[in-house]
Amino acid sequence: MPIDATLPYDTDNIFARILRNEIPARTVYEDDYALAFHDINPQAPTHILVIPKGAYVSWDDFSARANDAEIAGFVRAVGHVARAAGLVEPGYRLLANAGPDSHQEVPHLHVHVFAGRPLGPMLSKT
Repeated sequence: MPIDATLPYDTDNIFARILRNEIPARTVYEDDYALAFHDINPQAPTHILVIPKGAYVSWDDFSARANDAEIAGFVRAVGHVARAAGLVEPGYRLLANAGPDSHQEVPHLHVHVFAGRPLGPMLSKT
């Protein structure tokens, strides 16, 4: 199955290094399939990143190559993080960038969980 050719996986990306414990992170959740931690440059009062433990670049790459247990485990981890942080009632936003047009900065699939204030429209009109 093809991997996302727009952004190849870099084994030295910051999230791969966090997974190898080479760089510290403020972890909020970890299981066999995912790791969640606070973003070092938060864009909202609550800004948590959830990453799969496998080497996947994007949703496309993940959905094509991950096994069913990895997919279910990662999706459940995102939900667990939102519930554990008390974000369900007030609401939260999930964002996953893929490729250069989306401004993906790290070539490792990750979901941003934003919350803590009204977040405004999904996209700016610019």
